[in-house]
Amino acid sequence: MISGHATAEGTLKFAQNSDILQSNFKKMGDLTLSNVGMGTYLGNADDATDELVKNSVMQSVLGGINVIDTAINYRSQKAERSVGRAISELISQGKISRDQIFISTKNGYVTNDADIKQDFWEYVKNEYASKGVVNEGDITSGYHCMTVPYLDDQLTRSMNNLGLECIDLMYLHNAVEGQIKDISKEKFLERLQSAFAFYEQKRAEGKIRYYGMATWECFRVMPDNPQYLSLQDAVNMARDVGGEHHGFRFIQIPYNMYYDQALLAKNQTFDGEQISILESATRLGIGVFTSVPLMQGRLLNPGVMPEFGDLKPSHRALQFIRSSPGVLAPLVGQKSSTHVSENLEIMKIPPLSEAEFVALVKKLTS
Repeated sequence: MISGHATAEGTLKFAQNSDILQSNFKKMGDLTLSNVGMGTYLGNADDATDELVKNSVMQSVLGGINVIDTAINYRSQKAERSVGRAISELISQGKISRDQIFISTKNGYVTNDADIKQDFWEYVKNEYASKGVVNEGDITSGYHCMTVPYLDDQLTRSMNNLGLECIDLMYLHNAVEGQIKDISKEKFLERLQSAFAFYEQKRAEGKIRYYGMATWECFRVMPDNPQYLSLQDAVNMARDVGGEHHGFRFIQIPYNMYYDQALLAKNQTFDGEQISILESATRLGIGVFTSVPLMQGRLLNPGVMPEFGDLKPSHRALQFIRSSPGVLAPLVGQKSSTHVSENLEIMKIPPLSEAEFVALVKKLTS
């Protein structure tokens, strides 16, 4: 197990030693993070994909990316293990130190283990039900569970999969989306508060540094939608259980030129004012990472995105997102060396200035 976590000194050293432009790093608190991160969602749950992901993580880190995102259910626990092997090799080779990289993962979905050849529900019975980790009624119709015993079990598994004594950021994965069809909003908020209290306990134990919510709908939809969640309410809840120095500091949302609600929809209320989720996060001091930057390749088709800056489609997609006020970094999935190299090219040019971004948005919305 690798000790330590991302630190102010380590992440700054990573940025200063990198060949990429210093303007392609952003500050979040005292951390210095690359404004493009690597995601690990897609791929088959097999050994060949393990090797591709491991190599892509290593190539990404050596190319200047120090933000790596995964989840326990991605490729049935194999994504976490691939990330863990990559980090272990980079450290053992003396290429990086643990304090230079920021690792996030997610818990909440019920997952099996692709390295254990059992039927999904047989695995759930053997690993969770028979051991008292889950009880009847804990798992929703969306294959989601956010009880404290389950989250505790999953955190331990994630730490073992990653080979880390401390995880920089633990997300509660699609909590509203995975729960709200089966329980009342009031019951959900009770479960959310219990989850936050659990994460605060694990912060105190040194097993995680920060926690957050990785979401799909809840921060993009309007308040009349059952899946809606107020970010200010979530932060207030974290403050109630963790005090002013609580660890709820990050969210993850889908955002790109097509999924533009995070920028344009004024669906959040902050002290009585209607603003976007990105503006709300900025005011609340919450860092925002974004998912599906390329919409799994669909945005790369000819004519889908407007042209600007003489950039190729993948670079246009990443440039728009990382230049958006309030966004720390898009998380781009990449498994082939060619795709990693292409995505790393964006790190050789600066993000758009505020004036350039405003002009681009006016062009897109006109």
